[in-house]
Amino acid sequence: MSYLVLARKWRPRRFADLVGQGHVVRALTNALDHDRLHHAFLFSGTRGVGKTTIARILAKSLNCETGVSSQPCGQCSTCLEVDDGRFVDLIEVDAASRTKVDDTRELLDNVQYSPSRGRYKVYLIDEVHMLSGHSFNALLKTLEEPPPHVKFLLATTDPQKLPVTVLSRCLQFNLKRLQPSQIEGQLAKILSAEGITFDAASLALLARSADGSLRDSLSLLDQAIAFGGGRVTEADVREMLGSIDHSVIMDLLDALAALDAARLLQVVASATERSLDVDTLLQDLLLALHRISVAQVAPEVVDALGDEQAKLTQFARALTPEDVQLFYQIGLMGRRDLPFAPDPRSGLEMILLRMLAFRPASVPGSEGEMRTTVARSAQPASAASAVSTRPTAPPPARATTSAPSKHALVSTQQAPTRPASPPSDWAGMLAQLKLTGLVRELATNASLDAYADGVMRLTLDATFAHLLIKERETALKETLQALLGQALTLQIRIGSPAAETPAREKLRNQDERQQAATTAIAEDPNVLSLQAAFNARVNPGSIRPKL
Repeated sequence: MSYLVLARKWRPRRFADLVGQGHVVRALTNALDHDRLHHAFLFSGTRGVGKTTIARILAKSLNCETGVSSQPCGQCSTCLEVDDGRFVDLIEVDAASRTKVDDTRELLDNVQYSPSRGRYKVYLIDEVHMLSGHSFNALLKTLEEPPPHVKFLLATTDPQKLPVTVLSRCLQFNLKRLQPSQIEGQLAKILSAEGITFDAASLALLARSADGSLRDSLSLLDQAIAFGGGRVTEADVREMLGSIDHSVIMDLLDALAALDAARLLQVVASATERSLDVDTLLQDLLLALHRISVAQVAPEVVDALGDEQAKLTQFARALTPEDVQLFYQIGLMGRRDLPFAPDPRSGLEMILLRMLAFRPASVPGSEGEMRTTVARSAQPASAASAVSTRPTAPPPARATTSAPSKHALVSTQQAPTRPASPPSDWAGMLAQLKLTGLVRELATNASLDAYADGVMRLTLDATFAHLLIKERETALKETLQALLGQALTLQIRIGSPAAETPAREKLRNQDERQQAATTAIAEDPNVLSLQAAFNARVNPGSIRPKL
């Protein structure tokens, strides 16, 4: 007997065997059990997620000799013939090879005849979006009002190409891409049943490469079994797929955490000597950075195995969230530009060096500086000594251009000295504070109610209540204390400011200037003469006041 590939051998025969499509199974099960069957079903989704399989199970449920049920017996001649693909009343059509209107008319000529053996005549049209416009027009009337003994099951990977008139006549089910964990579980079940030795890391690689398609994962599994001589191991799967050993990624992350450019270049040189694919290397680095970012906010949901889990947790503590996000964004943009590099290796080296060059400087005493210190102390002595020669802050000449860290919500310039007397208006005080970001938004949308005896009371416009969080309030308070040169108690209430806030004053001034500019244009003699001579008109949207 010839070998039957795993994708065919393990194709689900019942709804209960389907993986990851519970929302579709539930709807179809209830419809079958309560006899509320539509005449046309549309199954959409990416390749290999079960569209045709569900359609065949549905056809079997409709024609099982034990009666219409969501649980066909699987033993009667009808069920067996459907499984073997030779049931006469299940007409499978590949729309990709029968796109002409004549093919569709020929198919519909037989719709009026009763089924030969089964209860229903089922038309399964795969890749239905490939039909021509005339074919869809020929199908519409029959699809809307078919004979009671006919059911239409349509499958497509691109529902956007179907006419709205067809979509409106069908019950639509969108099948989901499978999660890697779901694919891993199914692969483990199949390998255990087949008696084939495997390890969990190899299944994780296969599931990730399948990109949400269970059929693709089974095809890769067939290939891995053949490649490994009847065994599935991580080393064989990596070699087969051309995947990058995760130790290379860990070495890159070590060098990034230590700010060690020489070590980064050394790792890249070693990887390229082994002919590792540069794009795959960068892709795996981005995946690792994503996992580190997740580990920083939700360690319990990190998708990793064994020592990799421990490594990612270590990097999550050593790197700041800002660094991880910066590295990820630079890598993402660099991967896009990689084809334009003179050669792949130099392109990768520039991307990694860019991660170090644009890394924001830490503010002394900030959490970012503390984490960087921890990261450096965690490195070997050789790496730590190389890092210690770097300046911990940028040169004074560049201090004003360095990007601030998360807690540097205000300008890193030296705080102004205490004025002889505090400004009498809130807007004037803000002009001296040099605030940036959301702290500035908080301050400009508030008004000063009172300031006396070291207590300052502000009213924040209720529209901007979402800006008031403890971190921003503390940053504003510290900046005010630096300006006033004394300890300060800051009280912020949410409500309707009694005085005009700086933000509203700015908007009012802009409106007044815009209105003045519009009036000036409308009354300009040259404009009036052009309008009179050429029947011209002024576009109000093009008028801008002088800066």
